[in-house]
Formats: sequence, C-alpha cells, structure tokens
Amino acid sequence: MSRIGNRVISIPANVTVSVDGNTVKVVGPKGELSTEVNKNITVTVNGNEITVTRKNDNYKNFHGTANALIHNMIVGVTEGYSKKLESIGVGYRFQIKGSNTLVITAGFSHPVEVAVPAGLTIESPSNTELIIKGADKCKVGEFAANIRKIRKPEPYKGKGIRYTDEHVRRKEGKKASK
Repeated sequence: MSRIGNRVISIPANVTVSVDGNTVKVVGPKGELSTEVNKNITVTVNGNEITVTRKNDNYKNFHGTANALIHNMIVGVTEGYSKKLESIGVGYRFQIKGSNTLVITAGFSHPVEVAVPAGLTIESPSNTELIIKGADKCKVGEFAANIRKIRKPEPYKGKGIRYTDEHVRRKEGKKASK
C-alpha cells in the first residue's frame, strides 16, 4: 500500500491544474510547471482535489512518486523553494554579475563563473551568503548542489561552500611527536 500515493492533494484557490494524457500542468502565481507521469498512473482532478491511482500493484513505486511530484509542483508555484549556501574561508565569496551570472571566488587561482539557469533567481545578502530561489524544487536543489560541488567543505579546517543548515564533521589534525 502506498501511503503517499493514496493521499489526496488539495488545490489552492490561485492554482489551476490541467491533465492532458500523461502530462500534468500546474499554473500559479510563481510560474508554471509540468511533468509527465507514467502511462499506468491515472491523475484525476475533482473540483479542488487531485487523486492519483495506479492500474495494479506492479506500479507502486510510480504511484507515490507521481503524487509527490504533483504536490511539489503545487507548493512550488504557490510558495516557491529556496536553498541557502555560505562560503567559509579567507577570501571565499559570492558575487552576482549582471542578472544571470554568479562569480565564485573559492581559493582557486581564478574566479569561477556560473550561469544561472532560467527560472531561478539568486540573492546575496552578504558576500559570503547566497540564496537560490525558484518554483521548481529539482532545479533549485540541483543548482545549489552544483555550486557546492565547486569547493566542498573539507573536514580539517571547515573551509568550502556548504548549506547553511549543514553540519560538517571535523577531524583532528596531525599530532606533534614528543
């Protein structure tokens, strides 16, 4: 039994959901998103509720996934998603250049320039903090992971780019011999 697949999704007042075959399209105040569900999964819209059903028990994994994707799209177009990153280290900083380019100084001999994907916005409250916002949960998470991948936090001094709520386990360095 898929508990997540069986939950009924409620549609907020300012969101419209349309189903065309396998494609589910959600339009709201923060944008529009669409996804394709498996052909053995049926999505029905009844008033302001969405139900997801499957043909038989062979498609349990697609059932819960489809329900979660539709729920994430609805949350994305109403509230949006955000990830916060911070850079720790001497000289490590974020700089926004233009409207769609992020320049990262992270201890390399050159600054790293990253293009911001369409549909995402970035803010930098200080030069060591970065906030990534967008309607698509997958895009926000993937872009944040790619930024973090540029210089992962290292366990000895803790330098690098990390999520603000991330805990980096620290290691003890070498001991001096007696």
